Amino acid sequence: IAGLFVVYGKEFVKLCRQIGKDAEALEAENHVNNMIEAVKKHGWDGDWYLRAYDYYGKKIGSNENEEGKIFIESQGWCSMAEIGKEEGLVEKSLNSVKEHLDCEYGIVLNSPAFTKYYIEYGEISTYPAGYKENGGIFCHNNPWIMIGETMIGRGDAAYDYYTKIAPSFLEDISELHKVEPYVYCQMIAGKEAFKPGEAKNSWLSGTASWNFYAITQYILGVKPDYNGLSINPCIPAKWDGFKMTRKFRGATYNIEISNPKHISKGIEKIVVNGSVINSGIIPILEKNKTHKIEVIMG
Repeated sequence: IAGLFVVYGKEFVKLCRQIGKDAEALEAENHVNNMIEAVKKHGWDGDWYLRAYDYYGKKIGSNENEEGKIFIESQGWCSMAEIGKEEGLVEKSLNSVKEHLDCEYGIVLNSPAFTKYYIEYGEISTYPAGYKENGGIFCHNNPWIMIGETMIGRGDAAYDYYTKIAPSFLEDISELHKVEPYVYCQMIAGKEAFKPGEAKNSWLSGTASWNFYAITQYILGVKPDYNGLSINPCIPAKWDGFKMTRKFRGATYNIEISNPKHISKGIEKIVVNGSVINSGIIPILEKNKTHKIEVIMG
């Protein structure tokens, strides 16, 4: 929740400045900065972000815990918020996700899974190891890690996580997966489960919308902004590029991204209808017309 506060607190500050509420923007920015410092001081465990503190003030999601040492939620939101990015906290956190939470079928919610009941944790510790909130792969929060990876320019990692849970990539394991091959499910059994990779509760999830948001706005990097359309892809380095058609504020943008140097992130040049622009944000273009956008990564 602290990470979420920072993500949307920053957006609120930006919106206030956009509409001329500078005093409110400054006040909100102070709250955001205070939260960032609080997370750095009280929410960092050395290699990843803590999950919480319990009623007694004891750490949850810490290397000090016997089980449930690391959780996905705080790594996702605090990475999206870029808390401590300049000090290397985001990179360390995401490296810890790869080491402790990633598996063949996606990113598990917590690790190690709980093997006994913890009265102060309650329901999470009642499920069998590797299922539901106890070390299962909750698909809707995997995109948070994908977005976090794009924040530090790791397009290969972001896309790899995307393919692990996207239905169109799972046809070869449909007998194991056991849900419809065209829809996301709430949960996939995690690495400590009796049958890792078996999915449950199809349709019952916000995963599709989160993945659409992650793949379009952060991996492909075409994102609406207050004053135009932001272009900042973070893709696998081996990609030559891609094409996208984006309808935005009554106009059609035909976007072609070229990646001649085979990098994951970085823009060398943007050409809008034949003219080079000196910004990563394409201005709002004429309605009811089709516009050609050429982007060279470099």
